[in-house]
Amino acid sequence: MKKAASMLAIWISLASNVVLTAIKIIVGILFQSQVLIADGIHNAGDVIASATAYSAMRVSSKPADVDHPYGHGKAEVLGAFIVAIILGGAAIYMGYHSIHALFEEPGNAHWIAFVAAVISLIWKQILYIYTMRIGRERNSKGLIATAYDHLADVYASIAASVGIGLALIGEHFGYAILAYGDPVAGIIVSFLVLKLAYEMGRESFDILMERSVSPEHIEQYAALIRSAPEIKRIDRLRAREHGHYVLVDARLAVRGTLTIQEGHDISRAIKQKIKDAHSDVDEVLVHLNPWYEESV
Repeated sequence: MKKAASMLAIWISLASNVVLTAIKIIVGILFQSQVLIADGIHNAGDVIASATAYSAMRVSSKPADVDHPYGHGKAEVLGAFIVAIILGGAAIYMGYHSIHALFEEPGNAHWIAFVAAVISLIWKQILYIYTMRIGRERNSKGLIATAYDHLADVYASIAASVGIGLALIGEHFGYAILAYGDPVAGIIVSFLVLKLAYEMGRESFDILMERSVSPEHIEQYAALIRSAPEIKRIDRLRAREHGHYVLVDARLAVRGTLTIQEGHDISRAIKQKIKDAHSDVDEVLVHLNPWYEESV
């Protein structure tokens, strides 16, 4: 059910990006709105980003196999990293275009271009909320990356709406300087999108480099382990994100006189306890060390 909801969200995102790209470029060309054309080209990059996220999510949902015994969860993280690169490129493009527009004669604004920008803004805001909600519920790095991509489009659409709106006001009241509100807004937005891309890329890179989960989560796992009366000591406890799930590695000390069967039952009980309490944990590897009272 969760997988179906995730794939539906990514399909809606992909289809929306295709439609919005066409609308912005066509309206921008027909009414000579450079900001709308630039936003449409930016949206074309979003089509690639959504397709990348979709492919990564398809791969990450595959079960573990001989070549990938820990599953394919990192495919989503890799997809998110690629989306971050695409966002960074789009931010640089928007910044360059906006700076270049400051030194050119501004074009005439048209209310249809303004309406197209506002529709894109509302549409993308709805998509951001919808995609982010499902992404967080499933802990899907691919969907969260797509949501942030929608958020970047919200910023870009705000810039387009403000720029075209100021130009329309300037034309109506005779304030030609307002036509330059669009490139100024575009420069500000390009910095916001670049910051978003950096933060998303850094998080993806940390996961790819096997960064540990937060100390708070480690302590929660430790508390569950200590609640088992057979555990005498936690020798080592590690956990790392592997895409949309977590892998836990625990070295625990138990009384050395226990039988293999008793040790096996303890390990299985601890694994189940952690997985029941944390739905994002996919695997718990437990190694038991012998403990003797005289060695304390």
